Amino acid sequence: MVDIVRKRFGLLGRNISYSFSKGYFTNKFNSENFAGCTYENFDIPEISAFPEVVKNTSDLKGLNVTIPYKETVIPFLDKLSKKAELIGAVNTIKVTKKGKLKGYNTDYYGFKKSLEPLLEPYHKKALILGTGGASKGVAFALDELDIPYTFVSREAKENAIDYNRINATTFDNYQIIINSTPVGTSPNVEAFPLIPYEFFTEKHIAYDLIYNPAETQFLKKAKQHGAQIKNGLDMLIFQAEKAWEIWNK
Repeated sequence: MVDIVRKRFGLLGRNISYSFSKGYFTNKFNSENFAGCTYENFDIPEISAFPEVVKNTSDLKGLNVTIPYKETVIPFLDKLSKKAELIGAVNTIKVTKKGKLKGYNTDYYGFKKSLEPLLEPYHKKALILGTGGASKGVAFALDELDIPYTFVSREAKENAIDYNRINATTFDNYQIIINSTPVGTSPNVEAFPLIPYEFFTEKHIAYDLIYNPAETQFLKKAKQHGAQIKNGLDMLIFQAEKAWEIWNK
């Protein structure tokens, strides 16, 4: 009888019962016959509980990281990939053979791969709604695509404008509007970022990193004015497969 090697993976976050990752990886392990592989949610109230998760989880090989810990997890890691260091946010952790924790960012890869097929020559600049950990991967991907961008925050900051500044001229200058905030995520499906949706046109892309619901209010309102819309599902699948590649290399 062959001994099955047990490998445990999981998602680190807060209030993550809705999460895509557990269902995705559980289906993957079952359908592709990865015997011994399991995936579970590590739902912790504060990042300070993270060391206990690692200490008390035997056979742990890798973790995905979601809101709100993509930045605050970094001090708990032993090292970062070059890109994760540049981005300043981590959404994938590999437990090395020596038991060290190495942080990676696969968000930027998933976002870039899902946005690229939509781009036309007139998509010249991007507006990123939100300045949290998810926005950092988006910004890095836009840098790689040579698309200039501006952050939007609830309050004007050194590197961000506030929502009150967005007007018709903004929409003339920025043809890609990306929601990197959690506003509109299930169960709060009626919420939406406060921007003037009437200025969307068919030459705009409205991209929402949210995947549940599949069509947020942000996307619905943009679509009503002709914008091309895209939710975060493909990005999630691409980043998940990249994480799996990292855990197994």
